Amino acid sequence: MAHTPQKDHHLHHSHEEHSGHHHHHHEVTDMNAAFIIGIVLNTAFVVAEVVVGFSSSSLALLSDAGHNATDVFSLLLSMFAFKLSKAKATNKYTYGYKRATILNSLANAILLLFVTIGIFWEGIIRFQNPVNIQGTTVSVVAFAGIFVNGISAWLFFKNKDEDINLKGAYLHLLSDALVALGVVISGIVIYYTHWYWIDTAISFAIAIMILVSTWQLLTDSIRLALDGVPRNVDIKKVEEAVLQFKEIKRIYHIHIWALSSNENALTAHVVVEDSNLALFEDIKQEIKHSLHHLNVHHATLEVETISFEGTDDCEF
Repeated sequence: MAHTPQKDHHLHHSHEEHSGHHHHHHEVTDMNAAFIIGIVLNTAFVVAEVVVGFSSSSLALLSDAGHNATDVFSLLLSMFAFKLSKAKATNKYTYGYKRATILNSLANAILLLFVTIGIFWEGIIRFQNPVNIQGTTVSVVAFAGIFVNGISAWLFFKNKDEDINLKGAYLHLLSDALVALGVVISGIVIYYTHWYWIDTAISFAIAIMILVSTWQLLTDSIRLALDGVPRNVDIKKVEEAVLQFKEIKRIYHIHIWALSSNENALTAHVVVEDSNLALFEDIKQEIKHSLHHLNVHHATLEVETISFEGTDDCEF
């Protein structure tokens, strides 16, 4: 294919159009206020739940306090990881500390699994040795929890789709608000019926909710920690996006992984006709632009010609 002036004009025109289009993903830059308010509110509520839970012998309140305590710890870790991910790259850490958000998600998921096991264990003991519970007190405290967790979740609502780390915090806080609603219901039922086993049953329901919400966080975190393809990237669509450019004959050695909880990277080899080698530089930015829309934020493409293809047997 000849490298014609018309072709050049078309490509340069495309680049001018793309230059006005932001190629950077939406980056959440400042969440300090949300983290601090969420941590303070939840810490105060945990203390209240522990005090009232012990005085009223409510396992539902104590289990919810345990869950909320891990949320406070999770928010602290998330804030630290969030700040760490913004640190500049160094000669020793050439990607910076972006992966801290992934490691935090994994630590958070494992912590929540231990909390779930503890709630189930205590629940089994409680079923064997039931105790009287002050239904009214339980309901009042849990009712406050609906507002505490609801407000905290709302602080993360705006940015929940920009970062899996923030989405995890949002979902946990939202589920806590729903769990608190369940505890309110159990307190009302106990007040009118004196069915004290309801408190333990609600604690089991809380444990199951935690387990369900944590499982995807755990599997996603493990996948990202092992450099698996992120859930929001479809490798087939990536191939199709590159091969839609007629200059590209083949793409192989595709590797896609997460740099952080909201940034993905790709490396790949692309094959072009010998006569199209000079054109590749012209379309490279357009290819990266297409990949950006498929949640690939950093792409490194190694170009080869058909005559060269196959001479490099290196697998990595």
